[in-house]
Amino acid sequence: MKIVSIQPVHYPQIAAIYLQGIATGHATFQTSAPTWSDWDSSHLKHSRVAAFIGNDLAGWAALSPVSSRCVYEGVAEVSVYIADNYRGKGIGKALLQQLIADSEANNTWTLQSGIFPENTGSIRLHESCGFRQIGFREKIGKMNGVWRDNIIMERRSKIVGL
Repeated sequence: MKIVSIQPVHYPQIAAIYLQGIATGHATFQTSAPTWSDWDSSHLKHSRVAAFIGNDLAGWAALSPVSSRCVYEGVAEVSVYIADNYRGKGIGKALLQQLIADSEANNTWTLQSGIFPENTGSIRLHESCGFRQIGFREKIGKMNGVWRDNIIMERRSKIVGL
């Protein structure tokens, strides 16, 4: 496995993996993959990584800002998506660990994730990388007319913002 910084040329494969996550019904409230331009503008310019197995993009992870307010400049939201045929092989953990290292190198002190309770694999992945559950949002949004809950998980850096 090789982990690299995401480049625009990777986006068709990133979007395809994102659509696989959407299809599970437990990865995101989104119903379609954004254009490259929209994806690029909604994610931080640093801390964008993709895992390759040979020529296959097996998964990706990136950070989004949680707010435009300067007091939250070191707080970011995590996205991690793994291709269907590569799930359960440790790729998510490798990506999340790289994302954590990259985020700390870029002065990010808190990472957070909102995860559907049914996505137990993502919850376990985040826990294995030092995230803890800090909250539960009941009926935070509707998906296909059904209210969905979110577990809020957070990882506070042990080296940034002390």
